[in-house]
Amino acid sequence: MKPVEIYTSPLCGFCHAAKRLLTQKGVRFDEVDVLANPDRKPEMIQRAGGSRTVPQIFIGDDHVGGCDELHALERAGKLDALLAA
Repeated sequence: MKPVEIYTSPLCGFCHAAKRLLTQKGVRFDEVDVLANPDRKPEMIQRAGGSRTVPQIFIGDDHVGGCDELHALERAGKLDALLAA
């Protein structure tokens, strides 16, 4: 399984929803809390192509986007293949 990294904030409902989906699927992920670690936010913005909102989700080297994009991949049946590839 590819490594998964998610940039989050504890105040973000979309972050909680994205983490819940990954957890339900049994996916282990590394979480970067940009509220607790504000020095990591510029890194997130650069990796996400300028996106400043959380969550920002990465599967391997692929930038998935946010919670909506993650759930869209799941609905389309493409998330498992992306995780496994």
